[in-house]
Amino acid sequence: MAFWQTAGRLCLTGMVLVSTGSQAAIALDRTRVIVDAGNQSVSLSVANENPRLPYLAQAWIEDERHNKVTTPLITLPPVQRIEPGEKSQLKIQALPAINLLAQDKETLFYFNLREIPPRSDKPNTLQIALQTRIKLFFRPAALKVSASGYQSPVQKQLTLIREGGRYRLNNPTGYYVTIVEASGRVDGPSVKGFEPIMVVPRASEPLSASIAQLGDTPVLKYVNDFGGRSTLIFRCASSECSVADVLNKG
Repeated sequence: MAFWQTAGRLCLTGMVLVSTGSQAAIALDRTRVIVDAGNQSVSLSVANENPRLPYLAQAWIEDERHNKVTTPLITLPPVQRIEPGEKSQLKIQALPAINLLAQDKETLFYFNLREIPPRSDKPNTLQIALQTRIKLFFRPAALKVSASGYQSPVQKQLTLIREGGRYRLNNPTGYYVTIVEASGRVDGPSVKGFEPIMVVPRASEPLSASIAQLGDTPVLKYVNDFGGRSTLIFRCASSECSVADVLNKG
């Protein structure tokens, strides 16, 4: 079996972008990547979960606007062949230009992994090249999280502000915060139709859920460093709500 050799021929297979590798033959060992300042590289495990066919795995990095970049981070190797049922590794390498990034807040990138199937021997066969995209954060030294920091996460600084019939989430920290779920109490049902949001450092965003749905004890779940969901339990007084407790889940 021959693999597609050029970008033009690759396009003929069709492209599907997925947020995780759950539907793909080529799977990653994580759903987000954090590159701490001082670390020259981060290694990721990549597996070919197809028991019969080898696949090519093509990796690259994009900036927050989804433009492909080759600095200050690169992937090594950019393309590799992974045999059926086998695992491999790839590396995200920091270049000297990493020192030019903001030192008081995280910088957002996206790590992309595209699986390239072998060319089919059958004529008129449509092949799909699945692509996984996950968030990649560069975290400066001033924001490095210690082991004890995970027990008392910086997300405790988040607040909710009443604005009309909705809450606005205020993020005073230097970290990106992704909220994926909301409810009116810890053991309550999730708000139907809640739209996940990512709040950039030192900014605020309105929640799609109404105050009527969340009440005076809003509960928000965010994606932590390990890709798990941690729970923020808010208590409200007047027009502002603060975090009363955090339930961590790796």
